[in-house]
Amino acid sequence: MADELFRVRTEFAARVSLALIKELLDDLLKAKIVNDGQSESILEENPTRADKARGLIDTVRRKGDAASRVMIAHLHRRDPELYSQLGLGCGQPAPPAAEPQTKQERSTSLISTAKEFWEKKQNDRDVYPVTKDNIKSRVALLITNIRFTDERLNRTGAEKDEENMEKLLKALGYDVMKCTNLTGKGIDEALIKFSKQEKVKETDSVLVVIMSHGKLGAVLGVNSKIQICDDETPSTPDEFSIDNIYKHLGTDKCPVLLNKPKVIIIQACRGGERGSVLLCDGAKPCDVPQQGPSASAAEEDIEDDSLKFVHKEKDFISLLSCTPDTVSYRHPEHGSIFIQYVVDVFNNCSHENDIEELFRKVMRHFEEFSAGSKRQMPTKERCTLTKRFYLFPGV
Repeated sequence: MADELFRVRTEFAARVSLALIKELLDDLLKAKIVNDGQSESILEENPTRADKARGLIDTVRRKGDAASRVMIAHLHRRDPELYSQLGLGCGQPAPPAAEPQTKQERSTSLISTAKEFWEKKQNDRDVYPVTKDNIKSRVALLITNIRFTDERLNRTGAEKDEENMEKLLKALGYDVMKCTNLTGKGIDEALIKFSKQEKVKETDSVLVVIMSHGKLGAVLGVNSKIQICDDETPSTPDEFSIDNIYKHLGTDKCPVLLNKPKVIIIQACRGGERGSVLLCDGAKPCDVPQQGPSASAAEEDIEDDSLKFVHKEKDFISLLSCTPDTVSYRHPEHGSIFIQYVVDVFNNCSHENDIEELFRKVMRHFEEFSAGSKRQMPTKERCTLTKRFYLFPGV
């Protein structure tokens, strides 16, 4: 089998995608064919996709026939078409890799982290420290705007998002401060109150989830209104600036969170087009056919008279449900597509993937998603993580 890998080395390097390389490395890590150092070396020391592919082949084939057979089996399972194109199916079929669940079987609850995996990461200086005591002190803020003063803006299906996210956060060990139907000022006040909780001093991380209507740079409060006529006197905007999240949780206002991961997830439109079949966060319900179910970095104005300077904004990572000037889609019964994918990926992958990889997998889900001619793509923003952050569910 090692000879077979060598035979297809050139063609494999030409055809394989970077996403498939990473998936195969995940499989081989789980099977203990490669270790963390080898996996990271393949991805980080090889500049191009083809070089990474050649590095993967060479690392595995040098381990002999048994290791090569496992890789071929995983390749067959993950990409049967490439497996066939490489001519690997012409010889003796590769035996299926033993796995607790098939690719089609997706867990609807969190998979627990293996004790060995957690213990190994404790000594990794490139991983944010997580102890069992810290996990017990985890805190999260969940804000969901569902009912608006202007009833035309009510977010049908958002109750499901709130339910699913609260369940996920609690399963990850977070004590959830839940707020519903807030004005822009109310969102700001809730964030300040959250940042001053006693448990924030002891937590290893914080997770903030905000779900509402939105526009570029802001989340809308429940007193937002639709302006019908051009000559109508515009009301005072009821908005919360997303920038305030970074101000309230940054080092200047919340120094106890220095060097701790701050994960931000926002489900809201950022402007632009309206959906057609699925409800759109930002579209008026009457504009949507009801068919069946289915920023910029802060200014450097820190006042600091001590001898030690620290970063004003550090250890953040944010995932927004769509790119600038576009919309996010929501199903009236099942909730937003974005939150559904977040919950699915976290349930199935957070036991072995860090937060940046989890976000990448959420984004990858949207490569196949479309609502008629409409598409949506989440985006990672203002990532200042300096290490890998693992949630370690079940530890």
